[in-house]
Amino acid sequence: MRFALAIVAFVAAAVMIGFGIAQRTVYLDPDRVTLSSEFEGQAAYVVVEPEALGAYPGKQTLTVSGSETVFLAYGRASDVEAWLGDEPYVAVRYDAETEALTSEVVTGAPVADDGSTGTETPTTPPATPEAEAEATPDPAASPAGSDLWLDEFTDERSLTTTIDVPEGISVLLASDGTAPAPTDLEVSWPLDNSTPLAGPLIAGGALVFLVGVALLISGFVHHRRSRGPRRNLPGGRRGKLPSAPKPPSIRRSQVTGGSRRAIGRAKRIALVPLIAVPALALTACSPDYWPSFDQAPPSTAPATTSTPSPTDAPVEEEDEAMEPAVTVPQMERIMRRVAVFTDEADKALDAEAIAQRFDGPALEARLANYAIRATLPDHAAPVAVPASPLTLTLPQQVAGWPASGRTVLTIAQNSDPTIAPTALVLQQATPRDNYKIVYAMSLAPDADVPEVAPASIGAPLISPEFKGLVMLPGQVAAAYADVLLLGDASEYYEFFDPEGDVLQEQLGVTGQAAAAADLPETADIAFSNAVGDGPTVALATNDSGALVTVSIEQTEKVAPNDGGTIGFQEGAPGAALSGFTEKSAKGVQRVIGVQLLFYVPSVGSDEKIRLLGWSESLIGASEVP
Repeated sequence: MRFALAIVAFVAAAVMIGFGIAQRTVYLDPDRVTLSSEFEGQAAYVVVEPEALGAYPGKQTLTVSGSETVFLAYGRASDVEAWLGDEPYVAVRYDAETEALTSEVVTGAPVADDGSTGTETPTTPPATPEAEAEATPDPAASPAGSDLWLDEFTDERSLTTTIDVPEGISVLLASDGTAPAPTDLEVSWPLDNSTPLAGPLIAGGALVFLVGVALLISGFVHHRRSRGPRRNLPGGRRGKLPSAPKPPSIRRSQVTGGSRRAIGRAKRIALVPLIAVPALALTACSPDYWPSFDQAPPSTAPATTSTPSPTDAPVEEEDEAMEPAVTVPQMERIMRRVAVFTDEADKALDAEAIAQRFDGPALEARLANYAIRATLPDHAAPVAVPASPLTLTLPQQVAGWPASGRTVLTIAQNSDPTIAPTALVLQQATPRDNYKIVYAMSLAPDADVPEVAPASIGAPLISPEFKGLVMLPGQVAAAYADVLLLGDASEYYEFFDPEGDVLQEQLGVTGQAAAAADLPETADIAFSNAVGDGPTVALATNDSGALVTVSIEQTEKVAPNDGGTIGFQEGAPGAALSGFTEKSAKGVQRVIGVQLLFYVPSVGSDEKIRLLGWSESLIGASEVP
């Protein structure tokens, strides 16, 4: 009976293990699905639309080839369309009926004043090979290095990369923006080809096999015991049969030795499955072999928009298309680029290059510093732009591309804890322009920055004429300039919180008196303040207030009062910046540029306008005209 059960166990084990192995071999489904498309020299750009990237769930692996240089970038679909403008491109879409990728040459509509974009069928045929050969690379046509992309990759002839993007993301393919785009595209997605029964079948088969081995060994042991010597034969001694002839004598050593060899072989044979079966079971240790009760891991793709919670205020229909100007990963990438670029330009005193990443008051301060350090190498360099970490990112809420461009305010922590965090206001004028720093200010000690919307939502840009604040944003610069000049005698003094405002001590009435005391009796000094040329940037806060960034300029004129002459001190920054090293009877003047970040509360609030950060620098010097 034991032998019969052992045979059944061996057969069952063979079936279970064989079927488990077959699930991972002959019956195994593909581990990915791949779609491909070809487009031969039809345009300089190829756009893989969101519907094509989302044809199947999971990460997208793209393989692109067919040009000398292969460029791939991905970003929000609206940003890709805005960057292309009216350029013709190949749109790659997904046809659900045929389950294949389709391609079509389209021409993007230029960005309108209201920020809207669109597409239309091309009205001109694709460029001929002769025209393409005569074309020269245009740096403005190359998408490489644009701040609009969430990430980008470049390689020679062929490029393969895996991305994990949510809905609303497009992929842009190009060569150099002038030569034809790559011609071959493959997109693949992982498929779940796990076999949750393979592991249990193989492991169960191994267990049944071991049971069969145990039954077989038990059967042999029982069989040997049942063949022992028999006594008390029936009939007693009566009718004793004649004895049979004796067999030839066999040496005891032969019987014993042979039996031991047989038993040894049996033991070795029995050990084979005991070693092989566990080894076979170990091959089924992959997670794909076993049932999984874990939930799917969350996607690591960068978010493009956020869904308000049920407690959030309802969103009107016209606001549904609003989205932040940048995402957090995008802003982090931009800041890394800006930090490296600025450091190189500051060291080289490259006034031409710095204009690629700076504008407005921030550029004016940098250019003046370069001019001074060209003559006075020991003069302090501007405060470096920190790359990370970004403790606050507040992008403007936009719909399409506003005529005024896009704005984002960010605060970056300096790696040196003794240096205050830096508040930066960056603006992007057009889709093909990169973000430029317009304001760069150090936060005030213990600055109380109000709560703002998360970066995934952004904040609306407030008009300088908005009347919902305690003061119009467009009047803040002029009012604070008057406070610096007159102190508590200013009509606007009561609007500003003096607590923690160190700038009033440095450039205000107290600082002006100290500067006058340092002059000889033969010279007089006069101060005047004016609103700077920088734009008024106001972004809403959660409490209906606003973060307002402005600039002012303080001019100090020093003139002789005894009929003599006066000039800049030798080796002074004013002399280095102006190049004026003589004496003048009219006197000399310096212009201090001040960049300011304020919190302006809403109408009806008991709070006052707080100065959150500032920076001051010498931006002009000359003889008094």
